[in-house]
Amino acid sequence: MPLTDTTVRTAKPRPKEYKLFDGGGLYVLVKPNGTKCWRLKYRYGGKERGLALRTYPTVTLMAARASRDEARRQVAAGIDPGQARKAEKAARGDTNSFEAVAREWYTKQAPTWAVGHASKIIRRLERDVIPWLGARPIGCITAPELLAVLRRIESRGAIETAHRALRNSGQVFRYAVATGRCERDPSADLRWALAPVKENHLAAITEPKAVGALLRAIGGYEGAYVTKCALQLAPLVFVRPGELRKAEWAEFDLDAATWSIPVNRMKTKQPHLVPLAHQAVAILRDLQLLTGAPKREGIPDYVFPGLRTITRPMSENTVNSALRRLGYAGTEMCGHGFRAMARTILDEALNIPPHLIEHQLAHAVRDPLGRAYNRTSHLPERRKMMQQWADYLDGLRAGAKVIRLA
Repeated sequence: MPLTDTTVRTAKPRPKEYKLFDGGGLYVLVKPNGTKCWRLKYRYGGKERGLALRTYPTVTLMAARASRDEARRQVAAGIDPGQARKAEKAARGDTNSFEAVAREWYTKQAPTWAVGHASKIIRRLERDVIPWLGARPIGCITAPELLAVLRRIESRGAIETAHRALRNSGQVFRYAVATGRCERDPSADLRWALAPVKENHLAAITEPKAVGALLRAIGGYEGAYVTKCALQLAPLVFVRPGELRKAEWAEFDLDAATWSIPVNRMKTKQPHLVPLAHQAVAILRDLQLLTGAPKREGIPDYVFPGLRTITRPMSENTVNSALRRLGYAGTEMCGHGFRAMARTILDEALNIPPHLIEHQLAHAVRDPLGRAYNRTSHLPERRKMMQQWADYLDGLRAGAKVIRLA
């Protein structure tokens, strides 16, 4: 029978140590002095092995179970958890090991990344690369060694993950070269060694006539009014879905027709300014009557609050679910697709200079000297572009003659 926190907490010491089993090889060893030590039994290579997981309550029951599950995943992947633990400890004392260099590189880069992006990178390294290469001196790792690690990822069908692991490993090696711990980057020799990734672009409608039909469908949406407003605003501002659904009223100056998205919500870790066409301002002023009540202490003033509570923003699935309700399959259109729609048509139908489009998409755009543009760069031109785009969408919605894309 699985343990409970109460059972572990109230377990009394006895003259001899004894075990309380939780399942899956996890148990707590209660010693005569009252110390409660987590232990894990597992089988690797046909032999029973053991792993110490520190003591309770420093490690809670939930944390111990998480460690057990991770160990089981390692065994399933052909990794001995005990050896992986030793390699990790060894790497901590060796600044030239792959793991030490990788963690040093990650620590320096992570502050410039979005939290979700950073967590994916370190998890990918910890799961797919470090268990095999972590303890090796980084200057001694060869291209065939790295390829063998990547082949393990390929073998489970995760082709894209293998390519990303190759890219991240290359970044670690190049950092090692820069810091004098490696002479060259062996990942460069593996450029064509992996199976190609099958392109799987996010679903987006980019044919003008079809865009007009989509806009008319949105105009007839009969679901929640807040959701309808999000659908109407999405093509006008073409920001990332998370930036839209987490928007707060304090970020908007409707009189100045601007939306200032703070740095903590931007993938680029740079604040972003969105000029608002008069059509976007009209939608927001109308919505403000519903969700723009004076902000209460401790409660965010979300423009698009959740359908069940105002303390959280709209769900990340709301816009996509609304599109499905309008009859658009996931292979046809998604919330992120409004960005591809704008990027394609602004370029091919309206002949907007690409650097203005990229800047408004909040992509990394740099001036001729390599400096990143700030959020107000080209503001008059971008404001004109956003109004031209909104007017063009009005024409598509009304069924006006459109320019067919090649």
